[in-house]
Amino acid sequence: MSDDPSTNDALGTLRAAIKQAVTDVRGQTPLAQSFTNFVTINLVANAQLAAGGTAAMSYLPDDVIATAEIAGSNYINVGTLLPFFKNALPEIARKLHENGKTWVLDPVAAGIGETRTAILESFRNVPPTIVRGNASEIIALDAMWGLADADSTEPATRPAGVEAVDEVDAAVDAAKRLARHLAKRSPVGAGAVAVSGAVDLVTDGDRTFRLPGGSAMMTKITGAGCSLGGVTATYLAVAGPLVAAVAASLLYNRASEIAESTSQGPGSFQVALLDALWNVTADQVASSEIMETA
Repeated sequence: MSDDPSTNDALGTLRAAIKQAVTDVRGQTPLAQSFTNFVTINLVANAQLAAGGTAAMSYLPDDVIATAEIAGSNYINVGTLLPFFKNALPEIARKLHENGKTWVLDPVAAGIGETRTAILESFRNVPPTIVRGNASEIIALDAMWGLADADSTEPATRPAGVEAVDEVDAAVDAAKRLARHLAKRSPVGAGAVAVSGAVDLVTDGDRTFRLPGGSAMMTKITGAGCSLGGVTATYLAVAGPLVAAVAASLLYNRASEIAESTSQGPGSFQVALLDALWNVTADQVASSEIMETA
């Protein structure tokens, strides 16, 4: 942490907002609906409930659009695709944008396949409020949306399936560009990008934070990242994009550490993770290590 008093004051303000977000979710049980990967839909819903929120899952555009009117926020995950998603997801994103609704995007496997690419490209002008993904997905989405300078030497795309082939540091510039792009079109005037890795990174395009910790066991269960996206939407229902993205990442880091210490393998880890999401306190989340970087 910096010795600069102004930096420490700013971090103190952020910590207070994180604590308030965790407290508000548990006090208000906000609804964050999801159009998510059907392989992991159960864990997403259970994680949202364990974090203190309420879940609703649907794949029907009219249902999602109608539910958005009563939901605090929304979550879209482009993991395992079905043919009708190609038309459904652009329609949902357009309506959410027109109606001024916030939402979180998990661009799973960005860069793989024509259908997934078409879906993600359609979000450029009606973008989410938060993007949460791994480094390769963030780099690929930045390239798809053409946000880098024309003379940039960064890779044009990094299709990598559902796993990252890039380190978080490689995605810093892409994440900042994406965050600024989201903010320009956001119904709340702000956006954020969260990059998951050994040390997570969250940025709103202006301020950038690194969040150490978490458990490597998160890579041994299906849906850890998907459920984090859903919980990020839960926090977005009560807080601004930057606070929501940081709070959700910190909650998962602390909960996964606790789950690893009490589990014997992937099966018991998943159960222990849900229990830990339920039991981690607002103080534990807010007092986590946060490093602000340039």
